[in-house]
Amino acid sequence: MKPVLVAGEINADLVFSGCSSLPAFGREVLAEGFQQGPGSSSMICAMGLARLGEAVLFAGVAGQDGWGGYCVAALREAGIDVAAVQLRPDLRTGLTVALSAAHDRALVTYPGAIAALRADDIPDALLARAGHLHVSSYYLQDALRPGLRSLLERARALGLGISLDPGFDPQEAWGETLVEMLPLVDVFLPNALEACAISGAPSPEAALEVFANGRTRTVVKRGGEGCITLDDDGRMLAVPAFAVGALDSTGAGDSFDAGFLYAWRRRLPLRDCLRWGAACGALSTRGIGGTATQAGVADVERLLADQP
Repeated sequence: MKPVLVAGEINADLVFSGCSSLPAFGREVLAEGFQQGPGSSSMICAMGLARLGEAVLFAGVAGQDGWGGYCVAALREAGIDVAAVQLRPDLRTGLTVALSAAHDRALVTYPGAIAALRADDIPDALLARAGHLHVSSYYLQDALRPGLRSLLERARALGLGISLDPGFDPQEAWGETLVEMLPLVDVFLPNALEACAISGAPSPEAALEVFANGRTRTVVKRGGEGCITLDDDGRMLAVPAFAVGALDSTGAGDSFDAGFLYAWRRRLPLRDCLRWGAACGALSTRGIGGTATQAGVADVERLLADQP
């Protein structure tokens, strides 16, 4: 099976866990734990795929600084091909501070080089090495967005599968451009908030109907409530979340993406794909940070057997 090419943002995460509340200006709160680790939706998904045994290529931009070196080293140590990663001296690497509790998290991000990747940085020769293209954080990747349609069209012409996780729009403008591009996408992976905001629908279930276009498989991630999609007959299919000893939800949706895509690329039944995604998302919450406890295949199979 040809590799997955992840085209996305690079940044490090500083995760403060066990926060009982969020701080207000002029106030201070204490965290029970702290972890430094690889960050960004794209990196967490890429490392989740690698942990499951997928071959992964990564295209992105970071600053030629300590954080950039740290992130590239983490990708390389995970077995990911980083030949298409640029370290630029004119940029600083992005950094995210995550204030996390078991049920949710709040993020503060310095974008830095996050927005610098362009579609032209991903040539056809790189696409031809891959069997699948995954794009995360659509709304953060300012330089990629103008050329994204062309990139998706080039990838489709070369026979790649395509998946997209939109991420949150910090401007909360959302817009219609992404919906217009969805027919080029095989798998669309928003969470419940993103699905409603992008579609304008009042509920995740209604959003699935808005996104239905006869081609794109939309899966809405609902955190502790599991995930939903429409089956091939247009009926709602829901899978519950798995019960684990959750410590930190940072990056759980990105690990979900990795698990779903691993199963989907192997043509597992749709319900099994959802369960693989839910299992990988749940297992990633056992430690602090998005990549500390990502699942391998044996971990997922054990959880699926324990919680059928």
